Amino acid sequence: MKKLTIGTRGSDLALWQANHIKDELAAIGIDAEIKIIKTQGDKILNLRLDKLEGKGFFTKELEEELLGGTIDLAVHCLKDLPTAHPEGLTIAALPPREEASEYLLILKDCVDVTQKLSLKKGAMVGTSSNRRKAQLLGLRPDLEIVDLRGNVPTRIQKLRDEDYDAILIAKAGVKRLNLDVTDLHVEELETTEFIPAPAQGALAIQIRENDAELFDSLQKLHDPATAETVTVERKVLNLFEGGCHMPLGCYCKKENGKFEIWTSKAETADHFPERLFLRAESTEGLAEKIVAKFNMERKKPAKVFISREIGEHSYFRRALENNNIEIEGRSLIRTFPIVTVLDQFILKHVDWVFFSSRNSVEYFFNLKPVLPKKTKFGVVGRGSEDALRKFGHIADFVGESGDITEVAEDFAKLVGGQQILFPRAQDSLQSIQKSLPADAKVIDLPIYETVIEEDIDQSYADILIFTSPSNVDAYFADNLLEPGQQVIAIGNSTGKKFDEMGVKYALPYSPDEIGLAEAVFGIEMR
Repeated sequence: MKKLTIGTRGSDLALWQANHIKDELAAIGIDAEIKIIKTQGDKILNLRLDKLEGKGFFTKELEEELLGGTIDLAVHCLKDLPTAHPEGLTIAALPPREEASEYLLILKDCVDVTQKLSLKKGAMVGTSSNRRKAQLLGLRPDLEIVDLRGNVPTRIQKLRDEDYDAILIAKAGVKRLNLDVTDLHVEELETTEFIPAPAQGALAIQIRENDAELFDSLQKLHDPATAETVTVERKVLNLFEGGCHMPLGCYCKKENGKFEIWTSKAETADHFPERLFLRAESTEGLAEKIVAKFNMERKKPAKVFISREIGEHSYFRRALENNNIEIEGRSLIRTFPIVTVLDQFILKHVDWVFFSSRNSVEYFFNLKPVLPKKTKFGVVGRGSEDALRKFGHIADFVGESGDITEVAEDFAKLVGGQQILFPRAQDSLQSIQKSLPADAKVIDLPIYETVIEEDIDQSYADILIFTSPSNVDAYFADNLLEPGQQVIAIGNSTGKKFDEMGVKYALPYSPDEIGLAEAVFGIEMR
């Protein structure tokens, strides 16, 4: 095969991507050189991306040179590539995807770990992405979002120059360029919490459709697993008829043989984003199902009951009220401390403290523990993580899913031979403790008890959400499900109560307010 010409933009990241593909081609015996091509997005730096005319403002010029025969292949960030291809071109290969999560880079004097995302109140955050703006304001409506353009190093330098308090940037870009950001506070936003752009972190190799020999050669660089998931994400984008200015996030992954997909969509960057999580056996018809779920004509619950007090400004309340859904929030249990003075001696050699609920965090820190500096913190989910932040600590381990078995297995991989303290409720099921390796040293610390309320009133809400096994016991001591009512259990420990009762229930992906909101919108109303 002749020496190939790779077309690319001239930014540091684009050149890294082109050189990476050049090296991959060399490894399979194909020689290539690089040609830098300026695009509309590179030339116009004084406008927001959504103010530029048309689509493909980072790709159009590369495609024109490809069609004109001056280059043989173009390397793109797949998220920048419009879902409709020019006639005569095709994507020949999708190499393995880089991590799709986001980095929130924060000036160290603007960090406040007691706040969600570790950002001080009213912080100024730089981004020109409508998707990022909508999701940021959904999590933290107090933030000020300001436009930010430029390549990755330029954007980071603008932060260092204190033009912003923080900026949002794709982790893949920082990682690929091997940039040193140790002078900044780095908050990694997981894909399940902050949903990335469709195909974020993926590269695309585009060629002429009639170049069959090159297409066959490039299959050695193609990753079918990446193609399987990003194709769903891009199909969702295509069905919504959106470009990269649409406030749309979509992320798909394959886990234990099933496809898990998160979608976030807002009307504009200033609107609260609606989120959806689905789990499916195959990708067939999955994108169409997601788009149908976002159809505003679909039937939604009029009222949702939750066995927890819900704050006026909580994410869950804002998500439901944004859809005109009434919330009935009331706790069905009371909690009381059973330890008033902590034996500080037991904390001397603790490596980890693990919390399985918000209550365990609050009751533990109310005892004013004195912990070794080396102590790390683990939490069962993001709800407990938020509670831990209020006491000035960031979790070193956060359970990602509502499946307590998976959380226990992930935590167990970190703690072999170490000493772990478990502050807990007196009647806790101790699921995490039971899953730890034999050499883990468990310190059991019951610090509070739960008492079930009496004479609990029936709820006639369309959906009933239960946030603990104790709340299930409390409610169904005197009440039954009404015809047509549907149930959500916050995690599988709570779900087991419904298994025993023979009641069907939905399980959110994550046991927190975001996960519960996703579960509400995922339920098909009868």
